[in-house]
Amino acid sequence: MLSMDIGIDLGTSSVLVYIKGKGIVLKEPSVVAFDRDLNEIREIGDEARKMIGRTPGNIVAIRPLKQGVISDYDMTEKMLKYFIKKAMGKRTLRKPRIAVCIPSGATEVEKKAVEDATYQAGAREVSIIEEPVAAAIGAGIDITKPYGNMIVDIGGGTTDIAIISLGGAVVSSSVKCAGDDFDDAIVRYIRKKHSLLIGERTAEEIKISIGCAYPRPEILTMDVRGRNLVTGLPKTVTVTSDEMMEALAEPLGKIVEAVHNVLERTPPELAADIYERGIVMTGGGSLLAGLDELLEEKTGINTIVAEDATTVVAIGTGKFIEMLGARGREDY
Repeated sequence: MLSMDIGIDLGTSSVLVYIKGKGIVLKEPSVVAFDRDLNEIREIGDEARKMIGRTPGNIVAIRPLKQGVISDYDMTEKMLKYFIKKAMGKRTLRKPRIAVCIPSGATEVEKKAVEDATYQAGAREVSIIEEPVAAAIGAGIDITKPYGNMIVDIGGGTTDIAIISLGGAVVSSSVKCAGDDFDDAIVRYIRKKHSLLIGERTAEEIKISIGCAYPRPEILTMDVRGRNLVTGLPKTVTVTSDEMMEALAEPLGKIVEAVHNVLERTPPELAADIYERGIVMTGGGSLLAGLDELLEEKTGINTIVAEDATTVVAIGTGKFIEMLGARGREDY
């Protein structure tokens, strides 16, 4: 019986599972609904996410990963176990080999925590891969060649930026500013400007519908419901895409600054490659309207968003373990 090769993109906002020969088999939010009274998990993934902001006092919706690293070890282990089992189905004759990707700025302790949790969740062998390297593989870039490729991977909790050449990151940086920070910035802006309190799910809907990093050709509007901070009653206000651009200016500024920082530290030969080949953006956060245009304007380098930007890291992680498998067939 051949063992299964599984690639897991263990993200702050969602977990994606890739199985060799099948592609992406699971994509669910990394949320666990926990019942404090009974001290047990009620739901994991999609069902748990629906409960955010809507639960009675005894049930809390927990995100076991914060900014790309484990903040609640037990919950992460249980969540991983659940997702692996769900992705594999009945085929559990032999423990799988699993590759997990983590932010490039993760410490040895954080790497070890991910590794241990994956072993506890039922892996036979665990490989850790850095997010930008996985993103480059998933985006179809041949990272074994001696050419510089720049990847900007904007996830839920972290933005990973790296210059990749000859199979590894030559210069990299990881900033704790990404999709979740975009949501927080929208919540703060609407609270300050419209005296309206909204939840994180509403903020995410606004970001996806009318959020932008660069002026849109036409201004979009959206009706937003929340609680009026003055009267305490439900209220609806209309917000525009230009307002969202203003709201997102601060977190986007941090990402642009981090990209500049990596480019400044890039060896000249690789910098010339990047100028020629451009910047590739991956991750859910890169889908924010106009973000590629903003980066292009600020760096002067052609910027593109990878196809299937949200899944490239998981695909790259899966391909990485396949490459390891091809090298070591005697494992079987």
